[in-house]
Amino acid sequence: MTAILIPGKPVAEKIEADLKLAAADFKLKAGRKPGLATILVGNDPSSERYIAIKQKKGQELGFKTEHTHLAEDASTNDLLEVINKYNDDDSVDSMLIQYPTPAQIDFDYCLSAVLPQKDADGMHPLNMGKLALSIPGPVPCTPAAIEELLRYYEIPVSGKHVAILGRGLTLGRPLSLLLSQKREYADAAVSILHSGFKEWPSITRIADIVVAAAGVPGILKKEHVRPQAVVIGAGVRYFGKTLLSDVDDDVAEVASHITPRVGGVGPMTVAMLYKNTIKSAMNSLT
Repeated sequence: MTAILIPGKPVAEKIEADLKLAAADFKLKAGRKPGLATILVGNDPSSERYIAIKQKKGQELGFKTEHTHLAEDASTNDLLEVINKYNDDDSVDSMLIQYPTPAQIDFDYCLSAVLPQKDADGMHPLNMGKLALSIPGPVPCTPAAIEELLRYYEIPVSGKHVAILGRGLTLGRPLSLLLSQKREYADAAVSILHSGFKEWPSITRIADIVVAAAGVPGILKKEHVRPQAVVIGAGVRYFGKTLLSDVDDDVAEVASHITPRVGGVGPMTVAMLYKNTIKSAMNSLT
C-alpha cells in the first residue's frame, strides 16, 4: 500500500487567495499596503533562501516588504537598532528575525525587544504565553500550517494521539500547545519526543499522527510508524540545493496519509506568516 499524499500547495493557494483580498481591502482602508519587515544576520545560505522566498511571496500578495541584512559579525546592539527602527515605523505591521542567528547574538533578548503586536512568527514570550493560555494572538507559523493542513484534508485530530518528534521552540513545543487545546481540529493527546530519549520509536509506533520535526534527515523510518498512521514531515535540511526530509521515503509504504518531501508544510508556513501580518495590520486600524 502507498500512502495518500497531502501536499501543502493547494492549502497555501487557498490561504493566499484570501490574503490577496485582505491586503487589497486593508490598502483601501489605510491608504497603504500591509507591511512585513525581515531581518537576516549573517550569510547562512538556507536562511538567505528562506528570506528570498518570503519577500517574493509578500510582493505577489500585495504586501509591502522590507529587509535588512546585517553582517556575520554584527552585534546584539546592531540587531536591536534595526528592531527599534521597525518598532517605530508605522508602515511595518510585523517583523521577522530569521533564525538561527550567529553565536554572538543574544537572540532571545532581541526577540523580546520586538513589539508583541509586530511579532510575525508568534515567538515573542508574551505571544507564546497567550498560546499556552489559549488566548488569541500570533501563532508560530509552522505549527499553524500543520493545523491548517490537517483541517483542509479533514484528518481527525480530536481524541487522537499525536506524537511530535522534536521539541524545538519554533515547532515542537508550540505545536504541542496548539493541538492539545480543547477546540475543533485540536483536542489531541500529545507526546513530545526527542532524539535524546532512546525509546522514542515505542511512542511513535502507537501514535495516530506523527509529526517529524527533529531536523535530522531520514530519522523517521517505516518501522517507527504504526500502519495507517498519518505522517507529517516538518523537519527539513538542505544538502546543497537538495531538500532532505526527516521522513524516510519508505514511510509511505505503511502510512495512510503523508506529506510530500517537497511542497508539504513549507508553502503553508510562508502563507501563515502573511496571515499573521495581515491580522497585525488590521488590528492597527482599531
